[in-house]
Amino acid sequence: MLTKRDLLRSAAAIAAGAAIARPSLLMAQSYPGIIEAKDIAEEGFIYGLPLVMNYAVMQEFAVDRNSGQFKAPFNEINNMHHVSTPADTAVITPNSDTPYSIMWLDLRAEPMVISVPAIDKDRYYSVQLIDGNTYNFGYIGTRATGTEPGDYLVVGPDWKGETPAGIKKVFQSTTPFTFALIRTQLFDPGDMPNVEKIQAGYKLRPLSAFLNQPAPPTAPKIDFLPATTAGIKENFFQYLDAALQFVPETPKDMAIRAKLARIGIGPGKTFDFKELSLEHKAEILVGMKQGDDKVDKWLATGNKVINGWNVGSFFGDEAFYNGDWAMRAGAAKGGIYGNDAVEAMYPYTRTDATGATLDGSKHNYTITFAPDQLPPVNAFWSVTMYDGKSQLLIKNPINRYLINSPMLLGMKKNEDGSLTLYLQKDSPGADKEANWLPAPDDKIYLVLRLYWPKTEAPSILPAGAGTWQPPGIVVAAT
Repeated sequence: MLTKRDLLRSAAAIAAGAAIARPSLLMAQSYPGIIEAKDIAEEGFIYGLPLVMNYAVMQEFAVDRNSGQFKAPFNEINNMHHVSTPADTAVITPNSDTPYSIMWLDLRAEPMVISVPAIDKDRYYSVQLIDGNTYNFGYIGTRATGTEPGDYLVVGPDWKGETPAGIKKVFQSTTPFTFALIRTQLFDPGDMPNVEKIQAGYKLRPLSAFLNQPAPPTAPKIDFLPATTAGIKENFFQYLDAALQFVPETPKDMAIRAKLARIGIGPGKTFDFKELSLEHKAEILVGMKQGDDKVDKWLATGNKVINGWNVGSFFGDEAFYNGDWAMRAGAAKGGIYGNDAVEAMYPYTRTDATGATLDGSKHNYTITFAPDQLPPVNAFWSVTMYDGKSQLLIKNPINRYLINSPMLLGMKKNEDGSLTLYLQKDSPGADKEANWLPAPDDKIYLVLRLYWPKTEAPSILPAGAGTWQPPGIVVAAT
């Protein structure tokens, strides 16, 4: 997030502004000394990064109709009849395997009912429920609930009603605004009409409409602080201040929330960076940079490295994280809105098998799956190529952003039955192009996705200790 260059640029901007701050914030709040403020900023960055990222995505997807990424207002479904492309920039490391159906739920007035149709047993789908803490608090889908039709209730943190008749299961969010992300498997481009029919069967209704009862009073309109994913670096604590209004405090985060309140961040407060002294501004920027470095360190060391791949389990519910803010921040920065390990595993890498940085401007690469050693899954697997700097999909001459298991029939295997993929910026030749995954002319970030991984051997589970291991990436022979 914040680089040394960003830090220097921000410090220069501060120096160019008012050297003497308005004293109101410091006087009114007994503002901490500069070292304590730096430490709070560091802890606050680690704690708040997922909340800020989620808040910015919510703004772009559900609030700001002019964001360029707007999907639908609260409590409406947006069915995307395509997979993610380089034009989709609100969420880093987007999945390009499954067309998304996106719903942002406002649970303040009443719960919402998500209804799913009957789906063929050989087609994977999942409804992932994610709250403002970025906790995965529930699943509907092939693995979790089967492929039968059903109605499911999503409720806010304060709801205490009885389970209504006809509802198969109740899922309770820790926050009033909740993200429901539906993935529907696409077998090939010609399969899109079938996916669209399934998407038409997804329904979202208020509980009152489901029960044919009068609707309760609507929730008050909120003037959200405008936010963008591109603006996170420059407005981090302002965004966090806004996000925390919609994230109820819990016993696990009381301590850090109390610290953040000391620098003017939290419900009922208004953080104003401009009001701080020059010294406090500089120390807060240093604290943010140190926090970001710790998140990067967790991403580099918080998983087991296997053949150059980082393999671990770092998405889950509140109990899964258990107050480990560095893990939660690392998960968000690595790829926000990832699934629980039982739903999907995400080995990722920026290096080859020797530990050298992957760089499409310097080398061509290959990855070879030995005979009968393709990723072991109940659903499907994919290898997706991203730009190493932005973690977004990259434009390429054949508009191919991944290779996945449904593509196997059109790919060439080696004489011994193994499968080699060619990871490079230029075509490997017409005879190998079916196995080509175009790379950027720059640094590479690669993610291997295993949807509904098998639990019996060979398996990638338990994460980092499974009997199946992803093969290393090697520099192609010239």
